[in-house]
Amino acid sequence: MASIESEANRNHYAAIAANAGRLTSPQAIIDHNDVHWTALTGEPRGVDYIEVDAGGVPAMWVMPKGADEQRVLFYAHGGGFIGGSIYTHRKLVGHLAKAVGCRALVYDYPLAHQAKHPAQLEAAMAAWNWLVDQGFDPRRIVIAGDSCGAVLTYGVLQRLRAQGRPLPVATLIISGWFDMAMTAASYETNREKDPAFAKAGVDWLAANFIGDADRRDPEVSALYADLSGFPPVFLQAGADETLVDESRMFAERARQAGVETRLDVFDGMLHSFQMMAGRAPEADDAIARFATWVRPRLGLPAAGGKSSERAA
Repeated sequence: MASIESEANRNHYAAIAANAGRLTSPQAIIDHNDVHWTALTGEPRGVDYIEVDAGGVPAMWVMPKGADEQRVLFYAHGGGFIGGSIYTHRKLVGHLAKAVGCRALVYDYPLAHQAKHPAQLEAAMAAWNWLVDQGFDPRRIVIAGDSCGAVLTYGVLQRLRAQGRPLPVATLIISGWFDMAMTAASYETNREKDPAFAKAGVDWLAANFIGDADRRDPEVSALYADLSGFPPVFLQAGADETLVDESRMFAERARQAGVETRLDVFDGMLHSFQMMAGRAPEADDAIARFATWVRPRLGLPAAGGKSSERAA
């Protein structure tokens, strides 16, 4: 049974749906998210934030006290390409980086009213190139994102592979948006459970992002990508969200491609419920699962243990 605290996420999406007619400009949507989405997340203690220019891309170092400085979580925030920023997501990334025990870099990109695809992916690649140019080894980088951040995460992986460059060591995805063709059955089966992501609304988000481009282009819909050779992936989704079957379908495609894959679906939860980290037990549990899974892949010890590889 969902906790009382977790209702904040459901109430947030219900409020977005109720206010949809009033949020009539891109800036109104941005402002609403800045105020209300950010407030869902508890402030993680012992985390510093430093804004940087990452190859021309606004970004933020998220640095937990005592964290390993050579290992990095490279994070693409969600928001449907109409909202979200390094500021709305800094606390979520702070909780995740703190649990893993490494620093993180969360980056911004143009929203859809500013530029259409592939401008967002180009920003993601610029931030990745900047990170690697700072001397960070891809074998000590985890690439991650929530919602539309999955588009950029797998876009970066595809471009790196096409260029013959080293890939990060692992992937973490929260409520991934994998299929702009919108073939998931959960758009109907969860239609009454999810107050925010009706199929018509997601269709508008896709058109707003890519215009008349191919909805099955692998760079915007990773469900149709060649996933062979990609790093292990841990996917999380809420059982009540309309996008949940996209994660299920993607997990099956990844397994068929030989990718080590884990998918955890959380009962009673909606889209990106991990934004309630520090306030709701379900979100804290999800963050802890990510950390337990990814730490050994980064060569970091289990909590309270010793590393098999000395941090350097």
